Amino acid sequence: MLPTPHWDTDLIRRYDQAGPRYTSYPTAVQFHDGIDHAAFTQALRASHKARRPLSVYVHVPFCAHICYYCACNKVITKDRGRALPYLERLEHEIELIGAQLGKGQVVEQLHLGGGTPTFLSHGELRRLLSHLHQHLQLLDDDSGDYGIEIDPREADWATMGLLRELGFNRVSLGVQDLDPDVQRAVNRLQSLEETRAIVDAARTLQFRSINIDLIYGLPKQTPASFARTVEAIIALQPDRLSVFNYAHLPERFKPQRRINEQELPSAADKLAMLQRSIEQLSAAGYRYIGMDHFALADDELAVAQEDGSLRRNFQGYTTHGHCDLIGLGVSAISQVGNLYSQNEVELDRYQRCLDEGQLATRRGVLCSPDDAIRRAVIQQLICQFSLQFARIEAAFAIDFKGYFVELWPALQGMARDGLLELKPDGIEIRPQGRLLVRSVCMLFDRYLTEQTRERFSRVI
Repeated sequence: MLPTPHWDTDLIRRYDQAGPRYTSYPTAVQFHDGIDHAAFTQALRASHKARRPLSVYVHVPFCAHICYYCACNKVITKDRGRALPYLERLEHEIELIGAQLGKGQVVEQLHLGGGTPTFLSHGELRRLLSHLHQHLQLLDDDSGDYGIEIDPREADWATMGLLRELGFNRVSLGVQDLDPDVQRAVNRLQSLEETRAIVDAARTLQFRSINIDLIYGLPKQTPASFARTVEAIIALQPDRLSVFNYAHLPERFKPQRRINEQELPSAADKLAMLQRSIEQLSAAGYRYIGMDHFALADDELAVAQEDGSLRRNFQGYTTHGHCDLIGLGVSAISQVGNLYSQNEVELDRYQRCLDEGQLATRRGVLCSPDDAIRRAVIQQLICQFSLQFARIEAAFAIDFKGYFVELWPALQGMARDGLLELKPDGIEIRPQGRLLVRSVCMLFDRYLTEQTRERFSRVI
């Protein structure tokens, strides 16, 4: 069992820098226009030939209400009629992709995200799942990991019953904060009772797993108020929690411009919120998986981290890293073999591509042999907090220390600072370094520059 992260304020101040979250390597910053629908189609055919299992992500961009902190690709509208034209294009995309894949390629994981997936009506949700079943090999015995993001303000018992009937067995609930003043400051009024009702429904209907999202660093938050939110959420006993750092980037995300910067907590208060949250969650039996994620000790993520099978991709931490990831919908990202590809990010352009009978692939990147090596290193560090040189050397026929000789002085510096331990056979992230593992991963990122750092959130 991995030890609980040790809080070291001096180390955090030294290494708390902006950098990628490494849901991919290379990151999306390296995506370029040279990857089109033909390249994606070729990758799908190779996946078919290799009979690789699948993880499918479906992006539903619509939200009825705007949350000021949100950095997702979304369309704010109260017009529910906008869902059907989008669904029709989504169905065409499913057909085009399904035609390239084989019947033996089981969809082990399915996730509907957004936006607000339950913006779709019950009939539209039934129609979407029926189409997925028709053109892809979804499991119907409840053995797959089939999840959906839920806004508790947009769901009720009837909705939860429908989702369970359709085969969903995991739910992720957006909460962010329970303090009314904070909720008003970010335009997301949501009571604890609304959240509890959906949790109770999920338990009664025997959903396998419940995740709750929280955000620290929002306007009007204080360490005391956020501790009360965490305490109330612990009482609901979700299987997993995500406790995200709010990254205020109003120059990139227009809704954030509505946030009063004078009301944002100080850096010291943000650190206090995270430290207290880790203490509260650890005392309640949650394991720190990494990168803001916590899970109960018997959760599949915690078990996978113990046995070394945990992976990280655009779905976050996952037990299905061996699958090819198929992204459906506007802005969705796929990872098929060594190809990353992303759909058009503007709704009109996405729909126009499908109307013209072609996939909406807009950009991407094909991993080089060097990318594959560095991706494997980053995966091991960010998932297991350790790295065995022999595993990398055997997989890629390299001498690890020779290949990364230019990094050795920086790694030795991190070792002297207590962030990690350099062993003869590998690297071990120390307990006080686990919160800063992104900083270690950044050493192995050959694309990272001072200019590109500005596009990412800070580690803490």
